[in-house]
Amino acid sequence: MCVVVTGHPLDTIKVRLQTMPKPSPGMAPLYKGTWDCAMKTVRKEGFFGLYKGMAAPLAGVTPMFAICFFGFNVGKELQQKHSGDKLSYLQYFNAGLLAGVMTTVIMAPGERIKCLLQIQADSKTAPKYKGPLDCAAKLFKEGGIRSVYKGTGATLLRDMPASGMYFMSYEWMQNMLTPKGGNRNDLSPLRTLVAGGTAGIFNWLVAIPPDVLKSRYQTAPEGTYPNGIRDVFRHLMKEEGILAMYKGVTPVMLRAFPANAACFLGYEVTVKILDWLAPNL
Repeated sequence: MCVVVTGHPLDTIKVRLQTMPKPSPGMAPLYKGTWDCAMKTVRKEGFFGLYKGMAAPLAGVTPMFAICFFGFNVGKELQQKHSGDKLSYLQYFNAGLLAGVMTTVIMAPGERIKCLLQIQADSKTAPKYKGPLDCAAKLFKEGGIRSVYKGTGATLLRDMPASGMYFMSYEWMQNMLTPKGGNRNDLSPLRTLVAGGTAGIFNWLVAIPPDVLKSRYQTAPEGTYPNGIRDVFRHLMKEEGILAMYKGVTPVMLRAFPANAACFLGYEVTVKILDWLAPNL
């Protein structure tokens, strides 16, 4: 929950940068960058404008991370012939792929709702969506369950390789930071933070391009992209070029290290506490 509360403002900025339209010839872009987006949002909508859409990820973050780490551990066990077998980095990547598949079930509708609320700027007219539940209800009324889950394929395209890279790079960093002859289970909290934060950076280096496609697709009016993210990709390449695939990279990277450092430290501490309380579990 702390990860969501501290990181959501940067996530809102990321989504707004990713979904802002291409400016007309001679016109300035809606946002010049991360800081400009933050200032304009606060000026027009107040500080809490940066927290729009937070309820959906806040409700889903605990089960999402639980399923993510569960999926990773299941993925590891499926590749081990015997308990305790050492895995290769490729096998860690494969286990992360499974984690990405499992979390998408929760992530896809939550991402759709979150993004729609985040781009909903305050205006003189009443907002279309009053909150996450109202948004979900209206999406279902307009297009059924398919509308609620719009962008699931794009979420998979983002989360599968990104989760694979996430866990593989964490294992690699833990091994790199373990002193020669030492035990990786005895790593200091600082080294665990470094490993987790670095994993977050690698995760988003892979995730940013499909995340841009996902955000554009999930927030576009129905019928804008009849062929899904393929149409989004073609439109972006034609109108804005390859750099459009990396919109929002600055707020993402500002958020990635501290958020994921805290996530993995919390995970490692929890595992050690559970091992102490129930060593035979």
